Amino acid sequence: MHSSITGQYLTRYQRLTAEEGNGAGGHGAGLLPVTGAQRRFVLVRAMDPAGRPDTVPMFFAFPRGTVDTARLRAAACHLAAVHPALRSQAFVVRGTPVLRHAAPEIPVERVGCAPGEDVHDALRRAVGAWSADGPPLRLFLARQEHGSGTGRTGEGHEDGAEEVLAIVLDHAACDGQSLARIVEELGTAYRDRLGPDDAAPADVAAELAAYREAVLLQLDAEHRASSPDALAYWGERLRDVGERAPKPAARSADTTALPTGAAELTLPADQLAMPFATLLDACRAAAQVLYGTGHVPPIGYPWGGRPAAAAPVLGCFLNTVAFPAATHGPRPAPELTATQWWDDLDRADTPFDEVVRAARAAGSRWSGQLDGLLTVDDARRRPVLGLGGTTGREVHVDGRAVRAPFAVSVVQGPETQLRMVWDRAVLDDAAARDAFAALCGELRTAQPVG
Repeated sequence: MHSSITGQYLTRYQRLTAEEGNGAGGHGAGLLPVTGAQRRFVLVRAMDPAGRPDTVPMFFAFPRGTVDTARLRAAACHLAAVHPALRSQAFVVRGTPVLRHAAPEIPVERVGCAPGEDVHDALRRAVGAWSADGPPLRLFLARQEHGSGTGRTGEGHEDGAEEVLAIVLDHAACDGQSLARIVEELGTAYRDRLGPDDAAPADVAAELAAYREAVLLQLDAEHRASSPDALAYWGERLRDVGERAPKPAARSADTTALPTGAAELTLPADQLAMPFATLLDACRAAAQVLYGTGHVPPIGYPWGGRPAAAAPVLGCFLNTVAFPAATHGPRPAPELTATQWWDDLDRADTPFDEVVRAARAAGSRWSGQLDGLLTVDDARRRPVLGLGGTTGREVHVDGRAVRAPFAVSVVQGPETQLRMVWDRAVLDDAAARDAFAALCGELRTAQPVG
């Protein structure tokens, strides 16, 4: 059996649980293994000077006075009682990332608007102040008090007419598939007035066993995807990769400036039916504007899903795949990018940390930092949040921190929204807008592949 980061991790995890006592009542019984994606998120957080986790927020606007916070908190705690990923906190124990059980205590915090703030400002502040200590699911409710702030609560609504609920998760506890279930089950638990005590012990035990089995199946898949042939492929594919983004500058003293800038383009859904490889080439065009020619900056994108034999448990079962966005020479033929991308997908289960190690072994100086991110979401598959017979309206809160220098998202719904955000401590606004223009230009001139 070949050695891999995943194999070494499993050995350490098994030793750790054995040492802590994995029998009934033993401390090891409360330790859960983590997937490769979770391992990356936990280690990135541990290395961050501020200990910041990657968070995934969803925002829903409701008519003022709709949300019963006590009832909502009980519903959220019910979800945490049922789903291990929502009540387990991440730790690094003797160098080994794990999840440890905690009580299903999910806070619902009312967030007030400071002078000059609106609800978006208040929620951005609350989400940005997320502490690594605490549950992986938290809820924040903000409303505009009359006579304060800018009066902006939602497009087309008067001051104070709405309140906005933020459902925020540590990314180590969720992926896109999990978000849809969380929204749906939270609405159901709220409707049925369920709390943590309504979770049957047998169901809780069964879900815990299913979660542990799903993670172990995922780790087995990741170990098999870390074969010598796969590592040789990634080493050759990423041999020339190296991050090119400038180092972060000091934040502006202007407290009104958002930490991130944004640009977007909305098109009819059928006007941007672009293959994923075409989107990667568009990100390459943006990277060339931002970082210059003659380089191979790494662009990351999430990919994955639960193993075929695993139960559909909540958690994080995606991987971050690295795309070498070479900016030298003529623009590659779309067919070439598509062929390379399909080859990458054949090995997309290789964990990110294993891929970075393979690239460095092949001669790259890449640290593992990404120069850009690309995500594609189908909003048509995400249920809307309903609370007590009232359907919330999903809204976007601008200006939240982004982990990469720039991130591109494509959201497919009744319309297709192309959006790019960038870290203003790293990238200049004018250059970022030029990069977004190059990205849009690439998509407009691209020809469908196949």
